[in-house]
Order: sequence, then structure tokens, then C-alpha cells
Amino acid sequence: MEVLKLGDRFGRVATDLRVSLTDKCNLRCTYCMPAEGLDWMPAEKQLTDDELVRLIRVGVERLGIEEIRFTGGEPLVRRGIVDIIGRVREISPHVDLSMTTNALGLARSAQALADAGLNRVNVSLDTVRADTFKTITRRDRVDDVIAGLAAAEAAGMGPVKVNAVLMRGVNDDQAPELLRWCLDRGYELRFIEQMPLDAQHGWQRDGMITADEIFAQLATVFELTPGEEPRGSAPAELFLVDGGPGTVGVIASVTRPFCGDCDRVRLTADGQVRNCLFARDESDLRLAMRSGATDEEIAQRWVTAVVGKLPGHGIDDPGFLQPDRPMSAIGG
Repeated sequence: MEVLKLGDRFGRVATDLRVSLTDKCNLRCTYCMPAEGLDWMPAEKQLTDDELVRLIRVGVERLGIEEIRFTGGEPLVRRGIVDIIGRVREISPHVDLSMTTNALGLARSAQALADAGLNRVNVSLDTVRADTFKTITRRDRVDDVIAGLAAAEAAGMGPVKVNAVLMRGVNDDQAPELLRWCLDRGYELRFIEQMPLDAQHGWQRDGMITADEIFAQLATVFELTPGEEPRGSAPAELFLVDGGPGTVGVIASVTRPFCGDCDRVRLTADGQVRNCLFARDESDLRLAMRSGATDEEIAQRWVTAVVGKLPGHGIDDPGFLQPDRPMSAIGG
């Protein structure tokens, strides 16, 4: 079987597949969606387990996918998630399988996920203060997230990574506190600049906490030195904290874009290929599959979708338009 490359016109080759399992979430983070939630994807549009596994198999066996990260919405609300992980692991023992999660259901599922073949988790946690967590997520469940992190560590899914977004006037004074908390527990913290992917389309660049601001705040408590390993296609710039071994990362998607090294492609829960997080065009693999397309035909459609990838996300362009889909419907 010939293995095709998911290459674009600028020499980038996608080997990292982000798979959204659902657009639903059990939190209501203010920077993501309104308090009442969203109009969720109709069940008939969502990929079935068999369809999902088939597309992933095509990606791995025919298109050279080496890493798969399951996202949402919140992936743990997808029924049968443990079985899905196990079936994907059967495709290849070598593919790196990870998940981005809010960890609300992780305490009860971490060991089963690890046993099924999940290698790692990235947990979204913007604060360890209960009152701030409730303000951001509109849910009083920070203890459940903390329990989920501990369960992931106990299940051997390390290194456990924590993703945090700072918001002006909400938690922008808590960066050193969150970093200390993670260092004390051996978790790897990544700060992420807030991106224009909220359902309300309320993002404003001047309201975003920038990477420079994050560095300035951390420097009041810690000494940061650049990590020695080359960054490659990793989105985070890594820094040693007080000489190491602990590290902190900053993902400056807006102010320091890393589009030139991007190796990611995305599959939405309804079977659409997106060649960029901010893409405004999609390629419908679900319709092709349900219309009888062969694996080879699906692979060719996927290749065509990636060829058209733009050189960058264009957030700084005057004509930039936020994607119609919010982050919860795209998958990070």
C-alpha cells in the first residue's frame, strides 16, 4: 500500500492529527461559550464509532499520521471513549495517543483509558482557586479537575501537562501561583494566549494577555532560561524554571505564530477535515464515506484538503475573519 504525504505548497507535512470526538462540553468557560451552551451537533451528523475509527485508520495507514490527540468539546463526554481509544490503539502500537480534557471525568476513567492505550493527557486548568475557577467555568468543580490530574499521574499517563489561559482582570495575577502549584506536583504547565475562537465572537486583541506579559509576571518570582532542546513543530516555547529540571511553556499563537513549522491537521466530530485551526474551508469526509467512497478515495480527498493550506493563520491581517465554528466545534 502506497503511503501518501499530507503535504502543502510550503513544504510542511502533517503528521499530527487532532480528532474532535464531540462538540459538547460540561463546562461553560467564559472565553469559549455562553452560559446556556450552544446548539449542539445533531446526532446524525456526528461520526459513528466505526466511521471515526475508519478515518483514523486511513490517516495512519495511508497518510503517515504519527500522533493523534483526541479533543472536543470535552472528549470524555463521548460515549464509548475507552472503546474508541482501544480500537485506535489496535491500528498501530507505535502511534502516540493523547487527549486534551477538562478532567472532570478523569478520576474515574484514567486507568481504563491508560489500559486501552492512551499515552498522555493535557488538562485545561486556568486557576487553582475555587472562586476564580467558578467565575471562569461557571461550575464549582475545581476539586474534580485536581482529582483527575492525580488519577492521570497514578495511571502512568505522564508527563501530565496543564494548559492555562490568562484573562485580564480575572486570573492574570495568578501565573506564578499556578506555576508553583504545577512544579510542586510534577505537572508541565503551558500558558496559551487566548485566541479568537469564542462562540460569542467577543475576542479583542487588546484584551488578550500576551506572551510578553506572561513572561514579565513569571519573572517576578522565577528565573526562566530557554530550554536547550530545539522546538521543532511543538507549539510551546519551553523554558527551564530556576535552572530546572522543572519547565514552563508559552504558546504564543497570536503574537509569535509558529505556522511555518505546523504539522497538524484536524478532523471534526462531523467528519470535516480542517487544514488549520483558523481555516474557513473544510473538506467533507463524512459525506464521501457515507456515499461509498473507498479508503483510497478518502485518502486522496484528505491530501487535496491539506494541499490548500495557507502559509499562516492571518490573525494580523486586516481582513482576518474568525472561523464560523467556535473552538468547541473544531477541536484543539
